[in-house]
Amino acid sequence: MGVQETNSGVKRLKRQLIAASCRRKKPLFHLLFKVLLLLCVVVFILCYTLSSSSLRWWESFPLEEQYQRFFNQPNHDNLTPLYWVYPAHRDKTNEILQTTESPTVPPTVPPTVRPTVPATVPPTVPPAGIQYHQAYARNYHFIMDNAEVCKTKKPFLVLMVPVAPHDVTARDAIRQTWGKDSQIQGEVVLTLFMLGYSGGADAGQVQEKLKQENLQHHDLIQSDFMDTYLNLTIKTMVIMDWLATRCPTAAYGMKIDSDMFLNIDNLVIMLQMPGIPKQKYLTGMLMWNRPVVRSKDSKWYVPVEMYPKNTYPTYTLGMGYIFSSDLPGKFVEVSKSIKPFNIEDAYIGTCMEKLGLAPTSPPSPSQFKAYNTKYNRCEFSKVITYILGSSEELVKYWTDLKKPGRPC
Repeated sequence: MGVQETNSGVKRLKRQLIAASCRRKKPLFHLLFKVLLLLCVVVFILCYTLSSSSLRWWESFPLEEQYQRFFNQPNHDNLTPLYWVYPAHRDKTNEILQTTESPTVPPTVPPTVRPTVPATVPPTVPPAGIQYHQAYARNYHFIMDNAEVCKTKKPFLVLMVPVAPHDVTARDAIRQTWGKDSQIQGEVVLTLFMLGYSGGADAGQVQEKLKQENLQHHDLIQSDFMDTYLNLTIKTMVIMDWLATRCPTAAYGMKIDSDMFLNIDNLVIMLQMPGIPKQKYLTGMLMWNRPVVRSKDSKWYVPVEMYPKNTYPTYTLGMGYIFSSDLPGKFVEVSKSIKPFNIEDAYIGTCMEKLGLAPTSPPSPSQFKAYNTKYNRCEFSKVITYILGSSEELVKYWTDLKKPGRPC
């Protein structure tokens, strides 16, 4: 019995100790709970206070601009359209990593014509895998202008040739062939070359050579966009802007690639034909119901985000198309409301559609040809355009075509 009483006493003592311990822990638990509750209240008040200024804080944060561009939205302060290009296109040009830069013009360019960097130009280091381009022509500035060429003469036709800054060979070949004469079939015809900015470590040297070339020939027009394959839409729209603002008195303009054979006599004869429209006229090699290429491995890939439709509106193939002088200004203006994409000839077709217009088939569609299997003097005497393989071919074929004797 004594042992049982002893054990019972021990158990009572343990229960008393546990109860005492619990009574001591309760005030400590209550204190911790109150402190946690107070912290929650303080955090809530801070969040509520900052909420009214959160937008301003986010907009001032450097990543906000990247966020806007990543999702392809216009900046709050500027509604200039932007478009992006997938990494699959990077191998198209060695300078593509610089397509987001507004170049710094080297010292060879007179200070009076140095381009002003637009406020909305993306940073020099773009988000990984995405590169942005501004297609609206007046975001850019002319470094070389030659605006006087349309003041001294009223041209009937202005040939605008987009060409890379370093491609002197192509320009010289054109100067020796279809761009040589300024009087064709009794009409004044001008040939001008449109260039962007080359960028790269040797940009200063390239710019100095271009300056000297222009002093000799007075036929270079240069703007401060980066001259890359993916910027052909920009290049084309800058061509349109130059024609609209510097040469509005010309009857017609033509955008023609530098790798083309152009039978300029046949072209002028076509434009002199009765019934050729003087306004709202765009013609060339027409493309109907062309599907949008969605394969990322293709040179002509366009993602859905850039152009959601599955087919393009009717357009003229970019190798060479002719337009009346009223259209360039209309293209520039309507481009402000059209999301840009990197297929320049289809983009012009989209501008036409937005304007409620459509390209016109030429009087003789067979004169506008893309590729030829081999040179034939009789054939080349009848066409207007052909795509060639090299500048050497152009000089060779032109020389043969112009030699004495009937071609057929």
